Amino acid sequence: MGLVFTNKVALITGGARGIGRATALKLAQAGSDIAIIYYNSSDEAAALTAEIQALGRQAIAIQANVADHQSVKEMFAQFAEHFSQLDFLISNAASGVLKPAMKMSTKHWRWCMETNALALNHLVSEGRSLMPVGSRVVALSSLGAHRAIPNYAFIGASKAALEALVRSLSLELAEVGISVNTVSAGVVDTDALKHFPNREQLLQEYQAHALAARPLTPQDVANAVYLLCLPEAEMIKGHTLFVDAGYSVVG
Repeated sequence: MGLVFTNKVALITGGARGIGRATALKLAQAGSDIAIIYYNSSDEAAALTAEIQALGRQAIAIQANVADHQSVKEMFAQFAEHFSQLDFLISNAASGVLKPAMKMSTKHWRWCMETNALALNHLVSEGRSLMPVGSRVVALSSLGAHRAIPNYAFIGASKAALEALVRSLSLELAEVGISVNTVSAGVVDTDALKHFPNREQLLQEYQAHALAARPLTPQDVANAVYLLCLPEAEMIKGHTLFVDAGYSVVG
């Protein structure tokens, strides 16, 4: 892979593990410098920073709570101490509660919505001044935005809200030359999936209906983020790109 992103800078929330980690490595391997945003995964973030620096890229790790606007402001203040521009803003951090909808509370609703949807607005509003013409915003969603998944009601609702927000932000930012899109991942066996009580069932159903013989990996999702960051993707705006080996089509 050529260094197509030389002199570019990417910021990836939830960047220390899983899909975020794979995305950070993918963009770094293509030449981009990287800011890894983490919440709890300090050891993983430090290890990944060292790995990216070994590739010859600049890399920093910043602790932040993307659901908190003040924390996001402080995060960008730290970011600006190292980088003067932001070319790729990848909103990957997510959280939530795995329970049936009727057992959830208002606190649970706010937790899901603020972390998984509202956070994107915080990131864009604070990062926009650093983003030159041609910059990309990519938000990570999931199939729960479009279909019912057991114990996923509030997270799914927050992902649906995220995709709607992406469309609106795409409209608003088009005039300043910034493209905003979504990558919706299928069933990926990450650490997050281990918290699902029906993990094995989800993996089996994916394998039974996906149009691929192998499991979906974080690298597959990172590849899609990479594609949306390429110059050739300039005219893709407000789109949700499904990376699920066709599961959403036939599953």
